[in-house]
Amino acid sequence: YTPLVAACLCLAEGGVNLWVIRRVPYTEIDWKAYMQEVEGFANGTRDYTQLKGDTGPLVYPAGFVYIFLGLYHATGRGSDIRLAQYLFAGLYLLNLLLVFRIYCRTNKVPPYVFFFMCCASYRIHSIFVLRLFNDPVAMAILFLAINLFLEERWSWGCLLFSLAVSVKMNILLFAPGLLFLLLQRFGLLGCVPKLCICALLQVVLGLPFLLENPVGYLTRSFDLGRQFQFKWTVNWRFLPEEVFQNRVFHAALLLAHLAGLGLFALHRWHSSKESILTLLKDPAKRKPASPRLTVNNILWQASCVCPLNASAWIVFILFSSNFLGVCCSRSLHYQFYVWYFHTLPYLLWCTPTTKLAHMPKVLLLGVIELCWNTYPSTVCSSLSLHICHGLILLQLWYGTAPTPVSHTPPPSRKPTATSKKAQ
Repeated sequence: YTPLVAACLCLAEGGVNLWVIRRVPYTEIDWKAYMQEVEGFANGTRDYTQLKGDTGPLVYPAGFVYIFLGLYHATGRGSDIRLAQYLFAGLYLLNLLLVFRIYCRTNKVPPYVFFFMCCASYRIHSIFVLRLFNDPVAMAILFLAINLFLEERWSWGCLLFSLAVSVKMNILLFAPGLLFLLLQRFGLLGCVPKLCICALLQVVLGLPFLLENPVGYLTRSFDLGRQFQFKWTVNWRFLPEEVFQNRVFHAALLLAHLAGLGLFALHRWHSSKESILTLLKDPAKRKPASPRLTVNNILWQASCVCPLNASAWIVFILFSSNFLGVCCSRSLHYQFYVWYFHTLPYLLWCTPTTKLAHMPKVLLLGVIELCWNTYPSTVCSSLSLHICHGLILLQLWYGTAPTPVSHTPPPSRKPTATSKKAQ
């Protein structure tokens, strides 16, 4: 029933978004600043350090400039807010269709859960059609890239993945999982061309700014050390502000993130008994030989770790990679909810679920939604968010634990006439 439920919810969401646009007042936060930043580019400024708006300097890569420059011209230099809201409502529906297509391919989430992923989230509707942030644009392109990965179009998928990174850097949280998949699918030499596609697009998009002031462009658009304001944090409100701003705390979070990625790569993503270094070899030369990672066949090694088909396995690696990054983020602002909101149902239901476990998982979704709708955030809401994240991590770790199953696939045998009769 997944396609039917998805179609009904998409129709309902069209009405919900129109109602929100017409009845709920628009709130200006970053849209005006976005328009001021791209207006400088439209007027001929190519020095990235000179592009700025009311909220400060431009801190996003070049893809953001081109996409929002199109919105700048389409909305009369950003003045037609209502038209911009309708455009973002269309983006919301497109994003939802891409997410539903992923869920249809994986067949892991009960269709009734999709209601909580759509109509029940006030914050997500607000991020799309009432705030007009750039985060939804990046995530929609990312979900399109994942759909291409599921179709075995790895080169096109890498191209769109890089385009999503050029809109906002949070997409890099998916990068460790993507690198693992490329190594598993192509080996070291085989994944180099895919990585070159990602790098080349960044160079092409940033070329006008790289020619003018390369250092300024790189330091502004890919600033990994940028400080966040404590008053906007959703996840670390229970800490003193001096701890929140401390570089040692930031370094500890980075180490925790790297450790989490390493543990998942070694013990949950990597399903072979061989060393993880075998991923560097050509897939045809690996021993024992294993089926290629294709979405039309069952990945035997993956099924020995978790009962997921190949599509579900690809999605599991990408979504868990991003979720680890979100859990260890230095700060989460309200618009960052869209970074992982549409992945939460999959992360909760990708592991085996008993009948009694469905309600606690729905409850987790509700508590997370409540935490993100508490403004301003409180000690209780931020602690609750971390507890929910911790429970999901524990479920992912223990729910995908390796089982003592042989890694040699059973020989395929055609059923005999007797067995057909017996059936």
